Amino acid sequence: MKIEKLLTEPNGIILIRADDGRVGKFDIKPYLGFEAFEPLREPSEFLKIKNGGYFVEWECGADLSADTIEARMTPVQDVRL
Repeated sequence: MKIEKLLTEPNGIILIRADDGRVGKFDIKPYLGFEAFEPLREPSEFLKIKNGGYFVEWECGADLSADTIEARMTPVQDVRL
């Protein structure tokens, strides 16, 4: 999967549209216990997300692969993307 577009939502949710048109929500909260993701507990840091196509990353150095996101995202019907 390649990430075409993403938006952050309150409470650690990332809304993702894949290049094949699928849209899903990914919850980052289960990862916040890991050291690399701890800075994302701060809402302003969570918003500093960047789309790398095959991964997402934050300024703090935390990142997630598109494969991880695809495996754990919840499909949604959302037209905002």
